[in-house]
Amino acid sequence: MVASGVFPKRLAIGTSQFDQLRALLQTIYGSNPFYTAKMDAANVGYRPRHLGNFTEDFPFTTKAEIVADQIAHPPYGTNLTYPLNRYTRLCQTSGTSGTPVRWLDTAESWDWMLGNWQKIFAAAEIGRGDRALFAFSFGPFLGFWTAFEAASRGGVLCLTGGAMSSSARLQTIFDHQVNVLFCTPTYAMRLAEVAASEGISLTNSPVKKIFVAGEPGGSIPAVRARLESLWPGARIIDHHGMTEVGPVSYECPVHPGVLHIIETSYLAEVIDPVSGREVEHGDTGELVLTTLGRTGSPLLRYRTGDLVKPRAGGACDCGRHDLALEGGILGRTDDMIIVRGVNIYPSALEQIVSACAGVTEFRVRVLTREALAEIEVDVEVVADADAGSVMQQLEGEFDRAFRLRVPVQVVAPGTLPRAETKAKRFVRA
Repeated sequence: MVASGVFPKRLAIGTSQFDQLRALLQTIYGSNPFYTAKMDAANVGYRPRHLGNFTEDFPFTTKAEIVADQIAHPPYGTNLTYPLNRYTRLCQTSGTSGTPVRWLDTAESWDWMLGNWQKIFAAAEIGRGDRALFAFSFGPFLGFWTAFEAASRGGVLCLTGGAMSSSARLQTIFDHQVNVLFCTPTYAMRLAEVAASEGISLTNSPVKKIFVAGEPGGSIPAVRARLESLWPGARIIDHHGMTEVGPVSYECPVHPGVLHIIETSYLAEVIDPVSGREVEHGDTGELVLTTLGRTGSPLLRYRTGDLVKPRAGGACDCGRHDLALEGGILGRTDDMIIVRGVNIYPSALEQIVSACAGVTEFRVRVLTREALAEIEVDVEVVADADAGSVMQQLEGEFDRAFRLRVPVQVVAPGTLPRAETKAKRFVRA
């Protein structure tokens, strides 16, 4: 039985999505060359009868299409609804999984993304009176650019951490009594590592909330537990988004590790990556997004490559009705490794390694032997840890989880790279 009030609220979300979708399609058809050609080729109109009509008939959009379009029509491609003089922002993907993509935004589209961040901050109870350090490079990728602007508009005292060393960022945290830290999960660990090496205790750190993004680690229980132990008293808040689509989700205030899609701004689907059909709630599939308000450079039914597990319907305990994703982003469709017939996702490996107390950093090497994939793991351990015991523990955990022998090697401290942006822990040798 569905709880009273659930259907009307879900209906209201669907009605809002459909109204925004119709307005978006009417605006871009004839004005946006990329989507006008795509709609004509698929013989679909710009006036769908209902949301189901749109998701059944409209073709998917892939990153490969966007890349090919930008190569054919440099430098920005044809997915632009307005003349170039309407655009005020340029961002670029990190290029960690292929050719970087450039993305232009109008002032209106940028404001739409800031509005999404304001919803995220409301769920996280971040606002006027807070002091936030944004510990990232402020490079061309979207990163926390929109978060910084939205927080500033919301009355947060915002401190930039670009071009700072880790030591300088730690000093900034204490000097300015920063209570909210924005960074990747990996970099939060790196800051704690630097603090320990310099004799700085984080027990009395003013940081009470660590907002993590850029990697799936914030919703991995072992990673979250490790961050909480490194930053005593700080709450870990996960989030995800993409340069191409903007800020997408906010963490459930009641259930850590559950992400809600901002459905007032996005039409979300979860599909089987092979068949393209929608999966049942509780099953894992690929997240597909339509950006309802990024009119200047929209994406319709965009295959994000992110693997998610939608929770069964009904109101969440937090009182919200937005689509809930158990475990946040579980991995990427292109990151899965098949080792001797076993499907292994990086997040599963990271959960095991992060749960091992003696490990400070790790790297997974993916090898090809006789056309078959194998994996080996390099780890750095804390100074007082027994390297042999760590190796034995991890190899045992890998065997229990995957029924595979995964060799583990302990390397010298400082051998493995650290990063403030997306960590590259999985390398193909």
